[in-house]
Amino acid sequence: MKILATDGFSEVGIQLLENAGHEVIIKNIAKNQISTYINANEIEGLLVKATTPLDRSLISELKTLKFIGNCDKNAEHISENAAKEQNIKVLNANDAWTNSIAELVIAHLLSCMRHLKDANREMPLEGDHKFKQLQKSFSGGLELKGKTLGIIGFGKIGQDVAKKAMALGMQIKFYDPEVDSLKLTLNFPDEQQVVFNLKGSSLEDVLSTCDAISLHISQSDSYVIGQEELQMMKPTAGIINTSYHKALDEVALVKQLENNELAFGALDVFEDQPQPPIQLMMYPKLSLTPNLSGATQETQDRIAEELSSQILSLY
Repeated sequence: MKILATDGFSEVGIQLLENAGHEVIIKNIAKNQISTYINANEIEGLLVKATTPLDRSLISELKTLKFIGNCDKNAEHISENAAKEQNIKVLNANDAWTNSIAELVIAHLLSCMRHLKDANREMPLEGDHKFKQLQKSFSGGLELKGKTLGIIGFGKIGQDVAKKAMALGMQIKFYDPEVDSLKLTLNFPDEQQVVFNLKGSSLEDVLSTCDAISLHISQSDSYVIGQEELQMMKPTAGIINTSYHKALDEVALVKQLENNELAFGALDVFEDQPQPPIQLMMYPKLSLTPNLSGATQETQDRIAEELSSQILSLY
């Protein structure tokens, strides 16, 4: 089987597929040439990221394709209904992202609570002549130990965030209408384990009592956290969104920050991605990353392994 990867593919996955007798072609192709290339070369498998959008019109032209492997976290760039109509399977690497997203949440949390984002902006500009003043300005940071992290959406990623936060000494509250309670096991060196029994809370309780909120919500048509929900939070608290751009109302978030009714926000996804407004980019109370949740080599290897395993189980 010929498999085309338009946005690259980890060597781990290439080896797995080639060892099973498949041909993997790594080639970036313009959108208006994809259908011609696939049909002319009888490509049966396609591996894509969001940089290769596959809308209904394009998918309808792919006559030889049997499957699409989604190498991105969300599948918004693929018309899954059109693929189903064409009997084209859509494969997703659902588990590959867990650790990298969880680590990014902790990174944002530390950056905001210890003023690292602010110090990193100001030190290159004024560190050489205002060192003492900057030291005083950023000396009021908070430690994670003893604080409470609220997690909204308690699937695999939310659970991994909880494990990392608990390892740092944080308390955990979570809200998820699908999860009432569960056991979390923290694994430590020398095969040591600690088991925690966690019970879910109401959304209002999580928002109103936690020192920081981390969102791990799947795709939705409307905001899950808007102005009403943000107003429930403590003015000393902050919120982090690494999940889905519609999970959080950015305008309402900035309004709360401007009114000093929230301490900080952190965003890895944006409503107007990939061109978020400059006002948002320059806002000092926000910690920002350009959708880096899965941007580690380990994640890319896991994506390739997971998708390759699915492909080999089918073909």
